[in-house]
Amino acid sequence: MLRATLRPLVLALSAASTVLGAQSSKPRTNVGRPTEKSSVATPATAGFSAERLARIDRFMQSYVDDDKVAGAVGLVLRNGRVAYEHAVGWSDKEAGRRMTTDAIFRIASQSKAITSVAIMSLVEEGKIAPTDPVSRFIPAYAKTTVAVRSDTGVAIVPAKRAITIRDLLTHTSGISYGTDGSVARLYEAKGLGPAAGFGWYTADKDEPVCTTMERLASLPFVAQPGEAWVYGYSTDILGCVVEKVSGMALDAFIAERISKPLGMVDTYFFLPTDKRDRLSAVYASSADGSSIARAADGARGQGQYIDGPRRSFAGGAGLVSTARDYARFLQMLLNGGELDGVRLLAPKTVQLMTTNMVGSLYANAAGTEGVGFGLGFETVDRFGANGLSSQGTFSWGGAYGSNYRVDPKEKLVIVFMVQQIPNRTDLAAKFPTLVYQALTGIPSF
Repeated sequence: MLRATLRPLVLALSAASTVLGAQSSKPRTNVGRPTEKSSVATPATAGFSAERLARIDRFMQSYVDDDKVAGAVGLVLRNGRVAYEHAVGWSDKEAGRRMTTDAIFRIASQSKAITSVAIMSLVEEGKIAPTDPVSRFIPAYAKTTVAVRSDTGVAIVPAKRAITIRDLLTHTSGISYGTDGSVARLYEAKGLGPAAGFGWYTADKDEPVCTTMERLASLPFVAQPGEAWVYGYSTDILGCVVEKVSGMALDAFIAERISKPLGMVDTYFFLPTDKRDRLSAVYASSADGSSIARAADGARGQGQYIDGPRRSFAGGAGLVSTARDYARFLQMLLNGGELDGVRLLAPKTVQLMTTNMVGSLYANAAGTEGVGFGLGFETVDRFGANGLSSQGTFSWGGAYGSNYRVDPKEKLVIVFMVQQIPNRTDLAAKFPTLVYQALTGIPSF
């Protein structure tokens, strides 16, 4: 699989605000309290060039002007302070609603990091061990199978060993999204794979996520546990594990243990109806990426994040959030598990999560040397492997085109939000480079 297919698009296979245009390159002063050091920094004190930051505004606006995206939000924190925040274009072109910095986005596979933190909080309490077999919590996974291709077709064989919690966290369980040719028909028959949008979508399911994940266990996977990096339902299974261990629905657990303590006031699986006007519309790139059209309703477009059954809490791809909320979550990780006096994880746990745990398996899948995968994150193992990111950077993104990056060496949190599927533009991929090119010094705070 090519690296481009891994991020960001098929990562899925991922009123306090003023209305902003593209004219200002200065950090905005109405951003609330995104971090423990809540104030907004000037470019100079944050170690950025104001002139070079202005390039980002122009760059983002050009994609709106060329009808390649409807709108987007970019947010950069340095050492816990807002160094850059900007919104361009439209949250909903047809409704005439401008994009704002507090717009709410479907974050798809960016949900995985939050669910991974939920799991690791239970690991810290001794309720789960990374080496535990998944079947300890979901008995349906006691005996799994694998679809193996051969010259004579596809054979279904027993898994060589049990799938563990660590396998799920690192995406080495062998579990895909069921869209692979060898298994797609079987998955579709059980409401997964091609029957679930692009494979990962469950917001329209009128059943708990554990019911769906237990049904998944009856289907063949596409690689033996531990033998390959395969992107798929692994984190959704982890969401079910959280429910089984905690005795709480995943949405309640994340609200109680992560989003509320961190002050993430706009992060949900299903959006409250009084916030529906802040949810950005989804658009779709044309085949050549030169234009956009409003995406259709349903699993491959707008989704049922407001009007759906509100029963399936998909830990792998189900959350909606804002750039500000997600930046708070990432700042907690950059701080070693703590934000505003609230500690979610120990520093060593964060270090473990953001260290390559799969050797060359992810690099082989991505087709790029120098990158790895930890417990929920892509990692940069050498400078140059992922653009200008420092060694030690961790990142990921979502199917609707959003992505994030945390660079501990530079004390940077970079969040880019857009709503486009399929997304055939390079705006999100280039955004971090535009941030790094404006980085010219060290912060003075």
